[in-house]
Amino acid sequence: MNNKTGEQDLNLVIAGHVDHGKSTIIGRMLADTDSLPDGKLEQVKETCRKNSKPFEYAFLLDALKDEQAQGITIDSARVFFQTDMRQYIILDAPGHIEFLKNMVTGAARAEAALLVIDASEGVKENSRRHGYMLSMLGIKQIAVVVNKMDLVDYDENTYNQIVEEYTDFLAEIGLEAERFIPVSGMLGDNVADRSENMPWFEGKTVLEQLDSFENAALPHNKPYRMPVQDVYKFTKGGDDRRIVAGTVAAGELNVGDEVVFYPSGKKSTVKTIEGFKEDKQHKVKVGKATGFTLDEQIYITRGELASRADEAEPKVSARIKANLFWLARQDLVKDKVYHLKLGTTKVKARLEKINRVIDASNLNQDEAKEKIERHDVAEVVFKLDRAMAFDLAGEIEETSRFVVVDDFEIAGGGIISEAMEDEQSWVREKVMRRNYNWEQSLISREDRAEKYNQKSTLILITGEEDVGKKPTAKALEKRLFNDGKVVYFLGIGNLLYGVDADIKNGNNDNNKEEHLRRLAEVSHLMLDAGAILVVTAVELSQSDLELIKTTVNPQQIEIVWLGDRVTTDLEFDLHIPEFTSEAEVSAQIKGLLQDRGIIFRPW
Repeated sequence: MNNKTGEQDLNLVIAGHVDHGKSTIIGRMLADTDSLPDGKLEQVKETCRKNSKPFEYAFLLDALKDEQAQGITIDSARVFFQTDMRQYIILDAPGHIEFLKNMVTGAARAEAALLVIDASEGVKENSRRHGYMLSMLGIKQIAVVVNKMDLVDYDENTYNQIVEEYTDFLAEIGLEAERFIPVSGMLGDNVADRSENMPWFEGKTVLEQLDSFENAALPHNKPYRMPVQDVYKFTKGGDDRRIVAGTVAAGELNVGDEVVFYPSGKKSTVKTIEGFKEDKQHKVKVGKATGFTLDEQIYITRGELASRADEAEPKVSARIKANLFWLARQDLVKDKVYHLKLGTTKVKARLEKINRVIDASNLNQDEAKEKIERHDVAEVVFKLDRAMAFDLAGEIEETSRFVVVDDFEIAGGGIISEAMEDEQSWVREKVMRRNYNWEQSLISREDRAEKYNQKSTLILITGEEDVGKKPTAKALEKRLFNDGKVVYFLGIGNLLYGVDADIKNGNNDNNKEEHLRRLAEVSHLMLDAGAILVVTAVELSQSDLELIKTTVNPQQIEIVWLGDRVTTDLEFDLHIPEFTSEAEVSAQIKGLLQDRGIIFRPW
């Protein structure tokens, strides 16, 4: 038997309606390929005999799971079997949260699927749901196992009816099964050996069909994509490297390539490619966990998507159209904040619009539904709290799949079909162009923070008119200055009659947006210089903040609402209901900065 593992291993999904015999098929394949631990088959049979219980091959899978629960694992707790051709790794089945999470986050990469249908019960709702889910996740190599043929006396007509019905359904969702195989998992017909009970079937056995599946090619020839996991800085022994780390999702990267990070649009050139306890490399390919250093140090964070400047760029937006599969018991509704995770990016998301809901069991569509229920498939629009970078389904699957998190649990997942215009698109384009052409200083953001003993931050103090915003801001500036901080109070009037002098004042929305954009650009410059910038503004809204965040890193913004009445939808970090005195209120804001680690707290 061939024991070699590696790139020829095949990740296999086995799906099926409850009680259609999925576990029996898996147990039979484990036994028939001699892939069980020594003595396991005999041990389970003996346990059944002692308990006067008829032996079933599904018990083998239960026994292995019991061992895994006790810490006795086989192959990192994955069920696997092998033929003379290669090893197969069985992934969890569609319909389960773990499978969806692993597929979307890239922890597992299913290459082929077996769909199990009970010959005596026929095609069920979950049979269709699982097929729909496989189509959404881009799994094209599918074989259908018509199980329990012994219960219908190996009747060819029963088999043909299932083939016809399920073939029609798969065609409606753009899939085609490579083969339908009539089997009896319990008796072994057509699993590993050809059945004498069904001479009318001349096709392949299950194992022969599996061996005919091709290993899915990794996306080597697609544009380079690497979600940034983290940036590691070394200081020991004079090592001053800053390594951008992640796993390559598509394409390849070479030393000397110009890389652009999205959504920020910042760019630099690859200086070295690094590996843990590996020799220096000049190239890294898809699927590899890696890191690289840059010629010019730029400030980037986890969640950015690295790409090559000479290849197609990813999409960037804060609004996406997506096809979604919902699995949580709680409905997906419009008036709730969720978290959307794609690669290493995590953003807040609200359901903005439901275009249509599809019942995956019968493909009926509802364009009037106001919520998405468990097992629904829907075409939706999500509005994100900030822009993220991604690709579209059908272009690069690895960077188009996402999961939705509700109350810290994976609740659903899907694929992005369209990048939609959002309110900040016009600003983001300017910011990306600015970042792409930014002249980098020799002094890094970290160098300035260490020198000044502070983190550069924009403090936005807002609220109604005449609640003490300006006196508070000036008192805060003086207090921090006396503490030795690099701090500056920027009055809006300083901008209106200076940088904004060419813009007509007034309540025109376009004028307001341009005022805010210029405020954000000035703030960006001050933060890049390492300063703490204090700005006051009247009744900022959440949309105002979103526009500012398009230019200024959200992690560098602290928002204070001053005054008892909160009159907008702004999400703030500190609410001070009453202006008591400049000294007392500024002390509260200083406490916020200390709590956030922006300035040092001496105790």
